[in-house]
Amino acid sequence: MKVRPLGDKVLVKRDDAETQTKTGIFLPETAKEKPQQATIVAIGDGKLLDSGQRAGFQVKKGDKILISKWGGTELKVDDKEMLVMSEDDILAVIE
Repeated sequence: MKVRPLGDKVLVKRDDAETQTKTGIFLPETAKEKPQQATIVAIGDGKLLDSGQRAGFQVKKGDKILISKWGGTELKVDDKEMLVMSEDDILAVIE
């Protein structure tokens, strides 16, 4: 299945949660936190401006980004958990 975001929305895949602490303790599934780092998989056409033109994105496909823990709408695409969110919900680009 292919998902194409609309408007100023982006499709992102969260990075995998840590399975082990820095001290070597393995974490059960219930103790893992949602990672705040993600990778952009697809972007929409851009926000529609009053002039009828589309605003460009500040991010691009493949960028590593920082997102809020509870931002976006979760969905499954080919058994992979993804998020659809507005570009405004992206906190930063990781360089």
